[in-house]
This record gives sequence, C-alpha cells and structure tokens, in this order.
Amino acid sequence: MGSTSSQLDKDALSEYQELTFLTKQEIILAHERFSAMLPQEYKGATNIRLPMEKILEMPELKSNPFNKRICHVFSTSQPNDGSLTFEDFLDLLSAFSEAATMEIKSHYAFRIFDSDNDGTLGREDLEKMVTLLTGDSKDTSLNGEEMGQLINNILEESDIDKDGTVNLSEFQHVISRSPDFVSSFKIVL
Repeated sequence: MGSTSSQLDKDALSEYQELTFLTKQEIILAHERFSAMLPQEYKGATNIRLPMEKILEMPELKSNPFNKRICHVFSTSQPNDGSLTFEDFLDLLSAFSEAATMEIKSHYAFRIFDSDNDGTLGREDLEKMVTLLTGDSKDTSLNGEEMGQLINNILEESDIDKDGTVNLSEFQHVISRSPDFVSSFKIVL
C-alpha cells in the first residue's frame, strides 16, 4: 500500500468495509481521491470537511444535473452546506457503487429527487427533476402545458394511493420495473 493508504489504519479500513458496499481497495482509492482534493496542510486527514465546490469538480459529478442535491443529501454538516467529511464521501460512493442494493440506490435516488425534503415527490419536486434532466434552455425546456402533461403522466403511473404525490414505496415500485436504473445509478472509482 502507498503512503496515502497508510493514513487509514487496518481497524478503520475494516470498519469502513463493514459499513459500506466498497472493497478495501475502493476505500483506499476513495481516501486517495478525497485527500487529493484537500489543501496541502490537510492531506490524508479524514475528519476535515471538503467544501461542496471541491466535490463538484469530480468528473463523475461535474456534469450530473443533480450534483448539488447529491452533495446535500450525503452531507452531515449542520447547517447543511453540502460539504463532505471522508465518511460522508464514502457513504456517497457506497450508495453509487455497483455492489449497492436496489433498495439503497432507490432510497438515495428518492432523497435526491425530493428537493423540498418532505418525504414525498410532489408536483414541484417532479417539475424540478424534469427541468434538471431536460435543461432549461429554450431548445430543451418544456412549455407549461408539456410539463403539466408529463407530471400528470408520472403521477398516473406512480401514485398508487392517488394522493397527488409519490412516496418512497411507490417510487421503489416504479424503479423495480426499470432494469436500467441500477446500472445508471453508479460512480466507479
């Protein structure tokens, strides 16, 4: 192991492996990536918060339209500024790993799409999600009528209890019918 991995003792490495879907090698690589983003005086530290702006420089997140929401969902900072500790960073990578279960992936996807953090995907959440996916340029954005029809279609397909929102259980039901979801919801180290 290189000098960066020596910053993680064997007990910490084993504990991280037990608590995540990551292999020891992936944890070591994650630590190297996290350390590389830290200012020089903090290299190798695991208890430092990395600002969201630094995390968003990662190629895997840079072009993701949900990148800021992802940081906020995985951040344990109070108030939530999207900054990540090494353990937050591991949680993010674990949820997006190929080994993570469909239940874990769908749980975090739901939280990422739930922009108002109320535990449901309402019309406003769905509209924000669609806007992020389609872009808001003149060429790609939907007009009001198109957006309304799309949101109605999503709710018609997903809102099993017909309460006007999609809860986690309903979301997981829809996702279970989408075999591409697991393969598209990943970050590879």
